[in-house]
Amino acid sequence: MTLAVVVWRLGAGPFLDGVRAVDGRALAAAAAIGLVTTLCCAWRWTIVARGLGVRLSLPAAVAAYYRSLFLNLTLPGGVVGDVHRGVSHGRDVDDVGRGLRAVAWERAAGQVVQVVITVAVLLALPSPVRSSMPLVAVVLAATVIGVVLAGRVRPRGGSSRWARLRGAVAGDVRDGLLTRRALPAIVLASAVVVIGHAVTLVIAARTAGTAAPLSRMLPLALLAMMAMVLPSVAGWGPREGATAWVFGAAGLGAGQGVATAVVYGVMVLVASLPGAVVLVAVWLRRGRPAVLGEPLPARIRVVNRSGGAADA
Repeated sequence: MTLAVVVWRLGAGPFLDGVRAVDGRALAAAAAIGLVTTLCCAWRWTIVARGLGVRLSLPAAVAAYYRSLFLNLTLPGGVVGDVHRGVSHGRDVDDVGRGLRAVAWERAAGQVVQVVITVAVLLALPSPVRSSMPLVAVVLAATVIGVVLAGRVRPRGGSSRWARLRGAVAGDVRDGLLTRRALPAIVLASAVVVIGHAVTLVIAARTAGTAAPLSRMLPLALLAMMAMVLPSVAGWGPREGATAWVFGAAGLGAGQGVATAVVYGVMVLVASLPGAVVLVAVWLRRGRPAVLGEPLPARIRVVNRSGGAADA
């Protein structure tokens, strides 16, 4: 729907301009940055999974994360790859629920860090929404403090479904995200990921012909990235609508924003192609097409709460 509105208002010209602007240097930069950000995402996932009681090797996590990114960018919804990743991990450890929870908390932690960095940058640098940022910052700070306090509270036992759910959520946040070892690593990994994605979008803007200084481009990139978490059709839709709006509001032209989004879309798709290699490798190894429920062939260890471990 968003994509149709953008085409209706701006025509196909900006989309064609974006495709024509893509060059080898931009694609090489995207692949290099994508490698760093994927490594950080996979590292973050292993940290959260360990906190929830399962151990996942980093090489297996990197392969699964690349596959997840490729599926997210090529299938509708933008989350199919993450669901696949959680189900595959869960099947390998004989606990699909825990596998899905590890993925959900890992992604949620990354989004929280992204929001915090975005608000900080929008408070410091000029942007179309700068006047609203003090209120947003206060609300965000109160929310983060509330989540941290809730995660550190050990709820009393209860028999109701709500009490069990509340206890499970608090336990996941406390054990998977807020431990002294996990929290700094998760924040560091997430910060690198956010910076990497923002730099990729700035490179896309330069490739599309935008010459605005970095101090002006960075807030726009972070604003546009916030819309990219919304459901989309193979990555298209909210990204183009958001970049058209932020570029237009900043006086750089909505068409230039769409062209930038198209270049960015091609860059991240190319950066995710190792995920296609993982899918082909699984297909060749299994001797049948890889399906969304097929577990990742990786050695994962289940860790119980008492510290013991068993190979799965």
